[in-house]
Amino acid sequence: MRILLINPNTSRAMTAKIADAARGVAGPGVIVDAVCPSVGAAAIESHTDEIAAATAVVELIAADRDGSDPADAYVIACFGDPGLDAARELVDVPVVGIAEAAMHLAAVSGRHFGVVTTLSRTLGRAHDLVSRYGMERACVSLAATGIPVLDLEDTDSPAVETIARYSADAAAGGADVIVLGCAGMADLCIELTARVGIPVVDGVAAAVGMASGMVRMGLGTSKRDEYARPPRAFAGGLGVLGERDVSPHPSAGGPGVTSDAPGAATPPRAAVVTSKVFA
Repeated sequence: MRILLINPNTSRAMTAKIADAARGVAGPGVIVDAVCPSVGAAAIESHTDEIAAATAVVELIAADRDGSDPADAYVIACFGDPGLDAARELVDVPVVGIAEAAMHLAAVSGRHFGVVTTLSRTLGRAHDLVSRYGMERACVSLAATGIPVLDLEDTDSPAVETIARYSADAAAGGADVIVLGCAGMADLCIELTARVGIPVVDGVAAAVGMASGMVRMGLGTSKRDEYARPPRAFAGGLGVLGERDVSPHPSAGGPGVTSDAPGAATPPRAAVVTSKVFA
């Protein structure tokens, strides 16, 4: 089983860190490849950033879908779940957003959960997702730490102290479980669980577990109605986002995103992160 994990920002350091967290829970027989766009938003901290992120998500998924070894599932590693609906239109296999997965698993782990995220300007989107995923009764708090996303690149950052403090406040306010509201927090889950004393859910791990479980169940994305293929392709450079082009691609191996396959072509916007970060 191959899962393609997409970090929609351009940080290769963060992509590598997220990939490590994903592989730590993937289980035997699951290959996790991780990619990020080579151009776009450096961090997803605004609605404008989210538009760039959604574009990157659909471009990278379409390129992988049309390659020689398309993934069995896709994970969108940004807590805003950018491009999730559009991505589901493009493929038959599971596409899982980390916010969606984290909230659902948190609601199983306890009756109430609190979300601890980055900047306060992202709280509106978090509220929207709580409502979209039907979690209004389960979610008892949404807290912004004020930590910029890119500060989480540094694994030795003092950010963990701040996140732990906000997590403890959420627990004191009635949360049975903490949901980490940024993919960049993925490596903090074990430490925070020990510090706060209640389960802490990392959306990257949750999404990888959910996606791999769906693959094993043979459960994909419904093509009835809303998530049916787009009715027409875009003209020009974004034509790849519509119906799959089954004609041979001039590049060896097609336009897919791969890690080490000989002769494989990487799409122009993709930066591939496997066991190391490529310059």
